[in-house]
Amino acid sequence: MNRADTNPGTVFFFDVDNTLLDNDRVAEDLKRHLTNKVGEASAQRYWEIFEQLRTELGYADYLGALQRYRIERPRDPKLLEVSYFMVNYPFANRLFPESLDAVEYARRLGRAVILSDGDVVFQPRKVDRSGLYEIFEGHVLIYIHKELEIEDVEAKYPAAHYVMVDDKVRILAAIKKYWGARVTTVFPRQGHYALDAALVAQYPSPDITLDRIGELQKYSLQQILAAGK
Repeated sequence: MNRADTNPGTVFFFDVDNTLLDNDRVAEDLKRHLTNKVGEASAQRYWEIFEQLRTELGYADYLGALQRYRIERPRDPKLLEVSYFMVNYPFANRLFPESLDAVEYARRLGRAVILSDGDVVFQPRKVDRSGLYEIFEGHVLIYIHKELEIEDVEAKYPAAHYVMVDDKVRILAAIKKYWGARVTTVFPRQGHYALDAALVAQYPSPDITLDRIGELQKYSLQQILAAGK
């Protein structure tokens, strides 16, 4: 993480998974690869461990689940191939259309920063291999639970107004509660969380809802700021 060297009026925070990058497709690719390498029953066991670990940690930990899976099958050489597939996955091919255009647009309006959840190895690897680390010029924050770290986020990136772009209404609601009118919450309806109508209905409506991330470019800075009030 590079500390902001200026104090811009507006900072745009972007989530990664299912906001800039189609993580549902990544998961589908991994499911197919696992099934091909270890068989359907063993692959199902991996995903059971994955869900258990996600419940414990509060975020997706693909490599951590593989480590636990390995304890049950310590002599399976195919696990090394699965690990190689994960670490070297071509994440740049899974960026949503116009996602980089949306980031460049935000950079013209203020500062753009990645604000993501995840583990300490795989998530930074994903940000790097997707090209996002370079696009954001190293302005990357990755926490265990980012909605609990807003005080630290604000200390690292002070600004008059914030814009949070995230596919999870739960995260947007928590951040809105903390910053109030100082933040505009932007909800791109992408990925399985965002398309779960029952889940979305449990939280207040975000300030701006997009059908896809590229639509951010339709809003002027004045419109974005006004939507947060």
